[in-house]
Amino acid sequence: MTATTRKTLEATLAPPTAHKERKLCDLLDTYRAGLHEAFEAGCKTMTATSDVVTPYDLPYQAKAALCNYVPQLHGTYDAQELDDDHPVRLTNQAAEFDHSPERDYEFTWWAPQPGRGTNFWIPLRINPEQDGLWHDLVHSDASAGQLRLQRHRTSWTLHVTVEFPVEEPDYEPTDEDVTPVGFDIGEAHLLAGCACEQDTPTDPLLINGGRARRLRKEMFTTLKRLQERDAAQWRIDERFDHYQNALTDIIEKASRRAVEYACRFEKPVIVLEDLSDIREDLDYGEWMNRRLHAWAFARLQERIEDKAREAGIPVEYIRPEYTSQTCHECGHIGYRDGDEFRCTNDECWVSEYHADINAAVNIADRHDPWGESLPLKPAGDDISRDGSACDSATTHGETSEEPSQMTLSTFHGSEPSASNSET
Repeated sequence: MTATTRKTLEATLAPPTAHKERKLCDLLDTYRAGLHEAFEAGCKTMTATSDVVTPYDLPYQAKAALCNYVPQLHGTYDAQELDDDHPVRLTNQAAEFDHSPERDYEFTWWAPQPGRGTNFWIPLRINPEQDGLWHDLVHSDASAGQLRLQRHRTSWTLHVTVEFPVEEPDYEPTDEDVTPVGFDIGEAHLLAGCACEQDTPTDPLLINGGRARRLRKEMFTTLKRLQERDAAQWRIDERFDHYQNALTDIIEKASRRAVEYACRFEKPVIVLEDLSDIREDLDYGEWMNRRLHAWAFARLQERIEDKAREAGIPVEYIRPEYTSQTCHECGHIGYRDGDEFRCTNDECWVSEYHADINAAVNIADRHDPWGESLPLKPAGDDISRDGSACDSATTHGETSEEPSQMTLSTFHGSEPSASNSET
């Protein structure tokens, strides 16, 4: 079976000539002027927006995009004001591309302009990892959605939303013979994953979060220092983009490795915590809240889900209570001690265990094929077992070289460090 999914392609425009640069700038300035007038006029329908933007010297693809976008700003987003840096939005009718391997820049875009005979071709620098989808787009194997053209201080970027077919899994996430693969997101370890084959934790994955943590701290201090010195806005934006690009790269690599890890197992089902309310619920003081709120929990989960969909792997979400504080073996509530989980049940064989892997196992265990959540079992209670935790967002100690007790014999050989090898 096949289904469809969406992805955003990104390309940088090759440095345009002075003439093309002026045309692109005129397009951007005119678009933003029309956007602001329609927004300030309170246009809540496509017809009302069309009445405002029709006199503007814009290509029809931009006017049509505005007619869709402005009502959404007032209705769906309930926007109160506009950002000055809005990109030019264009409908999919502007998605005209060409490819030739004989050119230095193989892909080119037919940039729309107002009037007849005014469009021009401009070369694109594409992301090499998206080469296949660009070919699909040119050959109509993938369909284009909205385009967004954004100007930066020294460059232009083009984002194209594409929809393309993917294989659907030939099994259901509720099948009894699936392999749940739980992932815990944290700070000391950006991602901890563990599959449960026949209810047994198997060959865990750990991705170090040290570099991401250092980048976030450095970004905060650098931007704050620039603002205190009244630095030019372009310098602040440039440094912000630098750090965001670096963090995005870490997220992309981590999400790719997570899905590659899940693909190693028979009939995998990726299990994630539902962290939709975690930012509202957390209150660890101003300093810690800043660190936690800066961390892209949702972004990493979103990229894992996107890549899993492309790979034909189902994704399930579970409640995020007590994953890191619950013993995956007996279900009793224990506690974290730095990088270790300590079980308080004297009858349990687990005395110390790697905390993030313990959380990942609990997340996987909470995938219940019958759609039921497992009950909490505090120490001394006789309820059978539990499920999950949201303290994966708390600050952990540094990773110990060798946990006091680790029953997964393949652990040490499968502990890659994103900070050393990939990021």
